[in-house]
Amino acid sequence: MKIAVGSDHAGFDEPPPFYKPEIVAHIQALGHEVIDCGTDSAEAVDYPDVAEEVSQKILGGEAEVGILMCGTGIGMSITANRHKGVRAAVCTSEEMGGLSREHNDANVLCIGRRVLTLEACKKIIDTWLEIPFSGAERHQRRVKKMG
Repeated sequence: MKIAVGSDHAGFDEPPPFYKPEIVAHIQALGHEVIDCGTDSAEAVDYPDVAEEVSQKILGGEAEVGILMCGTGIGMSITANRHKGVRAAVCTSEEMGGLSREHNDANVLCIGRRVLTLEACKKIIDTWLEIPFSGAERHQRRVKKMG
């Protein structure tokens, strides 16, 4: 699967290990192709720019799904959800990750560096990537209403 991954500077918050490169390596170790949408340092960047790039990769068909990280995941999700066809979900647990896929067909996972451990992020990502959309009629109907 092609996955667009983006982070603002929070992905490089001290102390190491830095979450962004660890998450990219984790996704690649799972056998997925990563499209890196930045950033690659602790230098401050505006998270809406990163969320925009990941959203465009999905909407343009270059990536199937996306993963975004900022301090909490909230800013990234607000920005990504401005785009029709993007369903970004902030997830802070494996259960939320799974349900966002199963019920909401989320195509962007948003996680927070400052509110989750690296291991928790990896577990949420694993669950989010493993669980498919259920396709149940009620869920299809609701996803269609989201646009």
